[in-house]
Amino acid sequence: MKQNLLFVMPSLSAGGGEKSLVNLLSQIDYNLYNVELLLFNKEGLFLNMLPQEVKIIDLPIQYEIFSKGLFQSIKSFFKRGEISLAFYRIMFTLKNRLIKDKKNAEQHTWQYLNKYFKTIEKEYDVAIGYLEKASIYFVIDRVSSQKKIGWIHTNYTNSGMDKEIDYPYFKKLDYIITVSEECANSIKGTFPGFNDKVKVIYNILSTTTIESLSNKNEEIKMDTNFINVVTMGRLSYEKGIDIAVKACDILVKKGYDIRWYVLGEGKEREKLESLISKKKLESHFFLLGLKENPYPYIKNADIYVQPSRYEGKSIAVDEAKILKKPIVVTNFSTAKDQITSNVNGLIKELNEFELAQGIEFLIENEENKNSLIENLHKEQLGTEVEIEKLYQIIRR
Repeated sequence: MKQNLLFVMPSLSAGGGEKSLVNLLSQIDYNLYNVELLLFNKEGLFLNMLPQEVKIIDLPIQYEIFSKGLFQSIKSFFKRGEISLAFYRIMFTLKNRLIKDKKNAEQHTWQYLNKYFKTIEKEYDVAIGYLEKASIYFVIDRVSSQKKIGWIHTNYTNSGMDKEIDYPYFKKLDYIITVSEECANSIKGTFPGFNDKVKVIYNILSTTTIESLSNKNEEIKMDTNFINVVTMGRLSYEKGIDIAVKACDILVKKGYDIRWYVLGEGKEREKLESLISKKKLESHFFLLGLKENPYPYIKNADIYVQPSRYEGKSIAVDEAKILKKPIVVTNFSTAKDQITSNVNGLIKELNEFELAQGIEFLIENEENKNSLIENLHKEQLGTEVEIEKLYQIIRR
């Protein structure tokens, strides 16, 4: 008999966790498992990439009303006679505005958001909150299942999350899955009583899929007369795109013909556009937005750069490795989980000067660049077998 699995996720917008989930779901054996997916928002770049076997669960009308603008949702709740829900909608908004550290706003507002969900009637064999915070809280508060799993995609120590809020939820989980040894150690250090629950499953990547997609015809305008650099990531503080802009400025002033392309979208776009304008880099640094298929861009790049301030485990870096690109990363806490400096990439300190120096080194030293590429050809880079680790946890 098939086991029933439920995955919970905020949305399938472009992000490492979202891409990781789609990759995982594409590898599941649907002869063994029935899979349902609950999304708080049925939207995102990866929504049309879900396997057809995955059933998306409908959300209650109360949550749909909540998701509208503040005044429209309050008005609707009053019309329906759901006065308490109108009150919680106001409190949710006020709490969000009062919280200074936005990194844990989702944690502090769950007590109000939770009111708009009903406990799912169906009982599952396994329920998985596939992203930290609300996804895990929903699994604990609103799902009946024999086993509950929380998936953490970031280094908890650097995440800014409030451990006092997470502790009672983590206590009720059967397993806490992380994406790297560094992330696992971070959770163990923060919650030492849960060490036995913590397991590592690397992000699932298919070399065959990525290589195939990289060969698809896309409108890519990369002039081979330039040094083409690609970065993939959200336009957010933690991804360090501002550091990349400053590094590009250093290289251009040194006389290098750089064209740096960033694939991703985010709340810092306006700030970054202003910085690009201030540095007069409009002809050198390009924010291309989200791309459903980013792989042709990476394939056609001369150098891939990940300028992040912190990462759980960068899927983008692993994808660049699969496409055998010379890689420069900043020294975020999990960088050494993926890159051995001067062997399969370069790790540089977290500032624009070091980052520019690493790129310049690859430009000027063809032999060293080719050595990195050759070493990537020797690595076993696909991680499809990681799904077996999940099967083992499910069956225990």
